[in-house]
Amino acid sequence: MADRYLSFTGTAPGRFLTRRLGLPQPAPLKRWSPERAGSPGDRLLLTAGKSDLQLTDLGLDLTASSEKPAALLLDATGVRDVETLAEVHAALHPAVRSVAESGRVVVLGAPLDPTDHHQAAAQQALEGLTRSLGKEIGRGRTVNLVRLTDARAAESTLRFLLSPKSAYVSGQVIEVGAYDESGAPADPDRPLTGRTALITGGARGIGEAVAETLARDGARVVVLDVPQAEQDARRVADRLGGIALALDITAPDAGERIAAALPDGLDVLIHNAGITRDRLLVNMPAERWSSVLDVNLASVLRTTDALLESGTLRQGGRIVATASIAGLAGNAGQTNYGASKAGIVGLVRSLAPRALAEHGVTLNAVAPGFIETKMTAAIPLFIREAGRRMNSLAQGGLPIDVAETTAWLAHPASGAVNGQVVRVCGQSLLGA
Repeated sequence: MADRYLSFTGTAPGRFLTRRLGLPQPAPLKRWSPERAGSPGDRLLLTAGKSDLQLTDLGLDLTASSEKPAALLLDATGVRDVETLAEVHAALHPAVRSVAESGRVVVLGAPLDPTDHHQAAAQQALEGLTRSLGKEIGRGRTVNLVRLTDARAAESTLRFLLSPKSAYVSGQVIEVGAYDESGAPADPDRPLTGRTALITGGARGIGEAVAETLARDGARVVVLDVPQAEQDARRVADRLGGIALALDITAPDAGERIAAALPDGLDVLIHNAGITRDRLLVNMPAERWSSVLDVNLASVLRTTDALLESGTLRQGGRIVATASIAGLAGNAGQTNYGASKAGIVGLVRSLAPRALAEHGVTLNAVAPGFIETKMTAAIPLFIREAGRRMNSLAQGGLPIDVAETTAWLAHPASGAVNGQVVRVCGQSLLGA
């Protein structure tokens, strides 16, 4: 469904009226397209504190000066005390207002040092700065924080966050681990070439967008959906040169059946399948509770366990599960859905370190906010409008926003990103 308010605010009367009434003034987001695949403009590199990072070796086309940069990259890894935080202000203060519309601000921080509470306090302060700046910067611009120790490990993350592909990701804190030399793809434009990716619930909506995006990046896609959606799954798979797999993901042997269907193994597993059965808890029968928990959480746990234990997920594999801001902030009428999506967060935080150590597989989650789909189009008007406006970008996201974030986490060079829950919500005003 078209966002008529967004279209109206783009007109002269709309700009005048919304400004006079103090209403949100969303800017149309500039998303990635083949025509907008290159650098959208200058990327200005700023520094606060003494840094040892070698950012200029990453080929990110960074510059030391620009009157109207498309992006700001602030290296604040050397900030170790409150006094040095003044350098953060000194660097950003004159530069922020010059960032182009739909531009990017990325702050680089260091992991919190448990032996130095001054450094930990200063570095944690960067999180508050990032989230606050994201809420005030406006004009479709985003602000994110990346904590890292080795710039090489963050290359895929920085390329994503500095690009139009991250249009609906803002106010996020992403931790990047140790550098993995094996992750560089042979073809940067098609990094998933030679890899097989399975997407559950891939026949429509966000799942279809994920399948399209992974196929664009070179993956052989396996579109899994329930038998009732087999025709749609085949349509998507045929269009993308992949295969369809009709399977009820809640079946006790779903993992074993997937393994049997993919004897050559699997490189990317996307847990996208999900349902809602909304009702206030006091009016919710047990079946509504259990069906949502079974599809959204139990099936994810069972399938992940089976595919890891069987070795179907190959070394260097990627698992991306779908959480939700409903699992982080809660939502009236969705105790079952919120519980299932919070459970995904628990899965990621617990299993990710072991999956990497024991199987060489990373595990992360995306947590969508208000995304424009057929499901959200059915929401009553005023609730739908509130959902669209209650984020820093003052608009709903698109399925492609979730898909692009998923593709970054599935990237062969994203092996240093593990155990992260990344919200794709335009920095929703709800939750953490």
